[in-house]
Formats: sequence, C-alpha cells, structure tokens
Amino acid sequence: MKTRMMKSASLIFGVILTWSLQSVATEKPITKEHQLQNGLKILVREDHRAPVVVSQIWYKVGSSDEYRGITGISHALEHMMFQGTPTLPGDGFAQLISEYGGQNNAFTGDDYTAYYEELDASHLDISFKSEADRMTNLLIAPEAFAKEIKVVMEERRMRTDDNPQNLTWERFMAIANVMGPYHHPVIGWQDDLDHMSAQDLKAWYQQWYTPSNATIVVVGDVEADKVFSLADKYFGKIPARPAPKTKTKNELTALGEKRIKVHLPAKLPYAIWGFDAPSIKTAKDEKEVYALLVASAILDGGESSRFSRFLVRGEQVAAALNTNYDIFKQYGSQFIITGVPTQGHTIAELEGKVLAQLEKLQNEPVSLEELQKVKTQILAQEIFEKDSMSQQATFLGLLETVGLPWQLADQFTEKVKAVTVHDVQAAAKKYFNVQNITVAELIPEKEMVN
Repeated sequence: MKTRMMKSASLIFGVILTWSLQSVATEKPITKEHQLQNGLKILVREDHRAPVVVSQIWYKVGSSDEYRGITGISHALEHMMFQGTPTLPGDGFAQLISEYGGQNNAFTGDDYTAYYEELDASHLDISFKSEADRMTNLLIAPEAFAKEIKVVMEERRMRTDDNPQNLTWERFMAIANVMGPYHHPVIGWQDDLDHMSAQDLKAWYQQWYTPSNATIVVVGDVEADKVFSLADKYFGKIPARPAPKTKTKNELTALGEKRIKVHLPAKLPYAIWGFDAPSIKTAKDEKEVYALLVASAILDGGESSRFSRFLVRGEQVAAALNTNYDIFKQYGSQFIITGVPTQGHTIAELEGKVLAQLEKLQNEPVSLEELQKVKTQILAQEIFEKDSMSQQATFLGLLETVGLPWQLADQFTEKVKAVTVHDVQAAAKKYFNVQNITVAELIPEKEMVN
C-alpha cells in the first residue's frame, strides 16, 4: 500500500512538474536593458508578485584578474567597500539600508565582485544613491585597512587553513590550473595577504571600479523606464573611464596525469578528480557543455543518481561522492568529482569505481528514460531558482559579467532539453580522458601535539 501511494505521489509530482516545465518554456519573463553614456549597463526584470526589489551591481573583476603578489585583492577590496565614504563614513552604508528595512551584502568570485541590496521597491533610490557614492568616493584609510585585512586573514584561516578538505581543494586547483586564471584562490595566498597594503587596494579600486566595467541588475516590483531614469540621476554624472582590457588566459595543454598527496591532520581521507572541460564562453560547440551538465546530473543528481545508487548505497565504497561543473566561467572550466571512501575502503579503490562509472558513460548509451529523468531534475531546479528574485538577478548579472548574453537565462531550458543520448556519450568520450586526469588525495595524519 505504501509503495502504491508513493508511486501515486510521484505521478502527481510528475504531472505538476511537466505542466510547470511547459509553463517555463512558454512564459518567458520580460527583461529590458539600457546603457548610460558613461558605459554603465542596467538590466531590469519586472516581477510584480511582491512589493520588493533586488538591486545588484556587478563589477567585472575577480581573482582571475589578479597575479602573484596581489592575490585576494578583489575580495579584500570587497571588504573595504563597507568601510565608508565621506558622506556615509564607517558602516553608514549598511546602517542606512537597515533603517529602510532592507539588507545588503556582497560576494567575490573568480570572475566578478558583486554587491546587493534587498529593499521595499519604493526605496530603490536609496540603493542607487549609496552605490553611486561608493563607486567613486570610497575611503581606504591605512588604519581601517590594517583592521580589515586581519578579518580577511581570519576568514582564510577558518575556511581554508583549518579545513583539510578546503585546503586540499585549494591545492588541487593550483595544480589543475598550472598557468590558468583559476590557479590561485579567491581569498588569496596568505603570503600575498601578509604583504598587501592600502595603496594596493586604492590602485585596484581606481583601475576596475568604473561605470563601463559595471552592470546594475534590478529585479522586482518596478517599472523599467523609471529604473533607467533613476540610474541616470545617480550614476549618469560619474565620468566615463576605460576599464582595463583583459587578455586571453588559456591553460597549458595537458601532457599527462597530475597527482598530489596532501598530508594534513584530518579525520577522513578525501579525494578530488578533475578533467579539463569547456565553459559556455570557451566551448567551440556549446552542445558539449550542456551534455556534460547532463552527465553530471546522471552521476550525481540526487538519490537515484548512479553514484548514489551504485557506489554510496549499493557497493557502499563511498560515504560521499559529488560532481562539480561550473559552466558559467569566463575562461575554461573543470569537471570535478569529490569523494570520501567509507571505512575499510581506500581512495585507490574508490577511484577505480568512479572511473568505471565514467567508462560506462563512454561505452554504454544512457537510456532515454534516465536521460529524461535527469533533464527534468535540472529544469525543476531552474524553475525553483526563477521563483527567487535574488536568484534571477544573480543569474542575469553573472551571465553579463562573464561575457555571455543575458538572454541565455531564458534559453537555458531549451538547450538542456535538446541534449541527446549521443551528445552525452560523445562528450564523455572526449573529456573524461584518464590520461590527463588531475588528482588530489587528502591523507589524514594524527593531530600534532605541541
């Protein structure tokens, strides 16, 4: 009886999901764009479900623009952007947004630095006025920097240096990207943080924080034309300044396997396996990217995925097994698998099982039923993300900032639907080349005793 009820529930969910997917395909949200004379771009997506607004400003600068000696500077500058201007000194920016019932924060990635405010839609002008102020008038006092860089170092210590898996990930990325732009971590190498100065941040701020290097994204209960007028009022007076031109940063062609062993005090062994793979931006045939995205879901798309069914619950050789494939990078990407072997099993044993699953994808066509199931999972996730104004704004801002057309946000569904059985098998054969695999193994060691 229980089984029959579960099947009925699944059927109802499937019907609802199919209806929702059809709705997504036909009801595309309207997005409008505008560019000020100083180069600042504005994207507006009207969403009138609630009287709120999400306003984000994206700068086209991240850790991939940095070099040895100043790694982590984009993230450090993000911290200093909350240290005030002559008009809003100290934490005046955050206090102002809070007084109007809103919230704000920021995030830095490999290819971007972004700031956001979530407010009552009638207070969007507060966000614009404040962001325009700190785009041009940021205070970077040596005393404030000396305090804030210690906060950054503490963040690095907590998130990376004291976390064996994250530290292994950092070392993996360094050998996977020998010459590539993703060689160093977003938070920066500790040695570079130790020698960073307020003057370094001033130069970085002057170099990258210009209207022509930024995009404002607004999603919410607004009218696009009024938003454009508001942007012109607050940002239009900022003088145009050319942004630095970035050069191509291709990774070296792999000449064989790269493997490291990281010895750290840790409770469990851990491993990362990676393959060079294109992003949408770098792909010669973007169909391959969507095929790899579907392959990722076949391997690790929930409880019914192959990793979960065969290696976690079936053979019980893995306590955890996950895939990671970021298709929205400015440069080339990596198809990454991370895993923790269960007690009594080794990393070598787990690696053999993982590679066998990849080989199966290469040699055996996935069934139409399994292909449709993972497509539905991917598209369902997109539906849920579109329900969030913040997620909508982030997707639009990300695409625009890494150099992809924002219209791709509305084409994603159709591109995933178009992936075929042959596409998945062909992409697996082309990119899961074990001769050029990159591997990092975390070898647990006992805690050091002083």
